[in-house]
Amino acid sequence: MAQDSKALQWTAHIVLIALSAVSLLPFLLLIMSSISSETSILQHGYSLFPQEYSSKAYVYLLDHWQELGRAYGITVFITVVGTAASLAITSMLAYPISRQDLPWKKFWAFFVFFTLLFNGGLVPTYLIYTQVLHMKNTIWALLIPGLLMNGFNVLLVRTFFMTSIPPALIEAAKIDGAGEIKTFYKIVLPLSLPIMATIGLFEAILYWNDWFNGMTYVTNPKLFSIQNILNRLIQDVQFLSSNSDVASGAGAKAAELPSTSVRMAIAVVGVLPILVAYPFFQKYFVKGITIGSVK
Repeated sequence: MAQDSKALQWTAHIVLIALSAVSLLPFLLLIMSSISSETSILQHGYSLFPQEYSSKAYVYLLDHWQELGRAYGITVFITVVGTAASLAITSMLAYPISRQDLPWKKFWAFFVFFTLLFNGGLVPTYLIYTQVLHMKNTIWALLIPGLLMNGFNVLLVRTFFMTSIPPALIEAAKIDGAGEIKTFYKIVLPLSLPIMATIGLFEAILYWNDWFNGMTYVTNPKLFSIQNILNRLIQDVQFLSSNSDVASGAGAKAAELPSTSVRMAIAVVGVLPILVAYPFFQKYFVKGITIGSVK
């Protein structure tokens, strides 16, 4: 019986190791493609073992570090600020609707849930943000539309508050004279680090990988994020060669660009921070995502 259990355990470990290795293959292929020569990719396709290695893509990025550095800075800024603002708004909305004594609690909970099912559509949303709120070509266009708050995250945090924060603890804080704001910041939030880290990771990935807002609301190259530059390059190689801030000279030609390997290099630069940050959030992520499963 013990041997069968041990054999099953080893089988599970082997299967999980194999699956983990398979999940790493796309990243390895991305990295190897970024250090492959343009000719090798065009002739032999993408490969884990390139026919010819080249560092031209990364040299190209270093040559145009000002434009790419600005895009990288914008991406970092909107990720940090957007994630912090999203966590603040999400938690401050989730906490009241988690309380049993909130007037019209069911209505507010349904109001949040309703946003998961229906939205105004792309065209009305675009008109509101551009014609009414005048966010086009501003940093707000990268922070607010579609990313600042998510109904699913609100309901997830609300569930955590309801199942993991004892009502008796909140009552004790009231008896000791703590108001609602002090109770929230001094008691509820410190006990909610797992779900806050989980939602923070979700939001950080969304902000870091977002290209849609930049494509929809931003036409000023100085406000492009790293994902927008990558997206523009994928759509049209001429973007980098015709942009005076990026091209090494007015006469630069698209044919001279290592376009395929540059796309891969930018993707590597874009994905590395998330890969580096994830291990630090993993333990909180596992706790937060399994809320209510084991009590």
